[in-house]
Amino acid sequence: MRRALRLRAERRLLMSAEAEVLGELRRLRARLPQLTGALAASADGLVLAHDTVDTEAEGVAALTAAALGVAQRMTESTGQGGFRELLVRGEAGYVATYAAGGSAVLTLLAEPRINVGRLHLEARRSSARIGELVDGALDRKDLNRNHS
Repeated sequence: MRRALRLRAERRLLMSAEAEVLGELRRLRARLPQLTGALAASADGLVLAHDTVDTEAEGVAALTAAALGVAQRMTESTGQGGFRELLVRGEAGYVATYAAGGSAVLTLLAEPRINVGRLHLEARRSSARIGELVDGALDRKDLNRNHS
């Protein structure tokens, strides 16, 4: 019961960063017009913010969490260290997922004509900023708990 309450409180704090995270997603899409969607989610699949049109954000976040679990196991078991990013290329474009701090991920959908190097460059910058926002919200929670 206590764990469930703690998780619920953490999710509320993560959601408190939603407006700033959404702003970062929109700036990223403005810098990369070939993006067809952008989503920030917690590592367990909770949508924090999204800027997508035709995509079900909750479904993508859940799939991202599943892919993240496999990617984390793969990088650790092969001695490559902690997860940083995952790129999937399909016939109609790319799905790219980036670590965003210690508790969130950034997932991007892109047209097949995107410059992948530029995608990585811009996404890494945005994922770092999103990580700062999300981790900062969680750090404030820890500070408040320690001072009470």
